[in-house]
Amino acid sequence: MENFAFDIPTRTVFGKGAQNEVGKLIKSYGGSKVLLHYGGGSIKKSGLYDDVVASLRESGLDFVELGGVVPQPDLKLVYKGIELAKKEKTDFILAVGGGSTIDSAKAIGLGYYFDGDIWDVYTKGAKVEKTLPVGNIITIPAAGSESSNSSVITNYEKKHKQGYGNELIRPIFCIMNPELFFTLPKNQIAFGVADIMSHILERYFTVSIHTDLIDGMAESILKTIMSNALIIINDPKNYDAWCQVGLGGSFAHNNLLGIGRVQAWACHPMCNKLSSTYGVAHGEALAVITPAWMEYVYKENIGMFTQFAVNVMGVESSYREADTLIMDGINRLRAFFRQIGAPAKWSDTSVKTDDFETIAKQITVYDSGSEKPVSKNGMKELYWQDVLNIYKMCI
Repeated sequence: MENFAFDIPTRTVFGKGAQNEVGKLIKSYGGSKVLLHYGGGSIKKSGLYDDVVASLRESGLDFVELGGVVPQPDLKLVYKGIELAKKEKTDFILAVGGGSTIDSAKAIGLGYYFDGDIWDVYTKGAKVEKTLPVGNIITIPAAGSESSNSSVITNYEKKHKQGYGNELIRPIFCIMNPELFFTLPKNQIAFGVADIMSHILERYFTVSIHTDLIDGMAESILKTIMSNALIIINDPKNYDAWCQVGLGGSFAHNNLLGIGRVQAWACHPMCNKLSSTYGVAHGEALAVITPAWMEYVYKENIGMFTQFAVNVMGVESSYREADTLIMDGINRLRAFFRQIGAPAKWSDTSVKTDDFETIAKQITVYDSGSEKPVSKNGMKELYWQDVLNIYKMCI
């Protein structure tokens, strides 16, 4: 096990009607003027917006609004949010929505005090020392941004999607009422589940040894998410099943399952570029890429992939036929994704296959001038030829 330091400062307020406590919660953290940040207006149709506004007003909080967050959060809206927050002198940001809304709120919070272009923070690692506090009411369990220290923003002009991590941006609180998930379309459920599982798998597949405790936790959460996802697909208003998936999404990405181990993070960068180029949903691309990546690299760590096949996917086979056993596990994962309605190949998505070589090179060389591998600390360093090979495996 590797050395680590870890804590989760995000307070989770969970359960039915929890959104009605948001005003008191913000006030308890010293907030007085709030930037209310949300997406395309679905929270108004559902009645959630009315609940939130009533709670803010009951607590005597002033607020300004910024809607319009898109599924791959737009850098231009972040700029607009920073300008609005500064003009209105807000002291707290409340994100109401899914991971994209929360990621956008985190970027706005960073930009409030940063004297420069916020895009330089994401792409060049410009130093930030302070941020506006962010709280959230999660409406889509998928990205895990509600309790993570990371944010991903898309620069549509450059067709570049970039992540950033800093403990400063971990939300102050997360409000999770699983009833708010009841109206999600089935494709969003499928893509969200694939995203959650990928957050676990990117940490789970490791070259570190003696990680039994966290391995077991990861395996348990993976199996719990899979079994309950199958329930939700057929019964989208099943509160108890949503409780498991919702909490699983937060635990998947708050890094509890990443402590004490080297983490791979190979699939996310390969999918981020596809999202910014073709508009494919993040979880949609991950459902296609993840099994292909596993198939491409498993020989680098036969033991780890055997463990996954047996402990997570329930394969029962001879350990002396490791290749067969592992491939059975990978194919069962593919079958699960298909069962919940996620795609199996690029032709099931908006991804075009003509530019794969160019995209593979951009991923490994972007803004650096020389090639650097994807997943430097993972099972296998992936250079552009490797990325291209994995893309082609999904055609």
